[in-house]
Amino acid sequence: MTNDNLNNLFKNLEKDFDVESPKLGHQQRFLDKLNNQTETGILITKPQRSIWRPLVSVAASIALLISLFVGFQQDNNSKDLASISPEMANTQDFFTNAITSELEKLNSEETPEFQDLIVDALFQIKILEENYEQLRIDLNESGNDKRVIYAMITNFQNRIDVLQNVLQHIEDVKQLKNNTYENSNTI
Repeated sequence: MTNDNLNNLFKNLEKDFDVESPKLGHQQRFLDKLNNQTETGILITKPQRSIWRPLVSVAASIALLISLFVGFQQDNNSKDLASISPEMANTQDFFTNAITSELEKLNSEETPEFQDLIVDALFQIKILEENYEQLRIDLNESGNDKRVIYAMITNFQNRIDVLQNVLQHIEDVKQLKNNTYENSNTI
């Protein structure tokens, strides 16, 4: 738009602008009305932080951990790595122990500050576990197909990677906070 067009636009809208000043004592009348509303029971309060959100996330985390534990302990008729060979049984035990260890470390870091990270990580683990269950079905149907076995091992590795990445991120945040705190104290 050119300046002439803008000037014409404002000239045409000039009658629509509210340019009047409030009458004398407007502020006092407004404050009186506001005080009357407060006295009559209409009270404006600051929103309070809900205590339910952290409790629900902790409960969801615990439920997810229990389902993970039960999922590892379930003995279905479908095959898994342990049913292929003794070496694969050792591999499955190794990964299961590593995941359990990482989950314990993650639970030890559970504070409201890191709650969202932990819940997100547990959600990702749950998705990977569901994928693993599908791989077990595929293994049963394929008859020990090497690609399915490789996918199962990769799934275990991905679960460990997710947990380790979240733990590393938590440590990075802690370190950054400590550095920021130390720098603010030295200034």
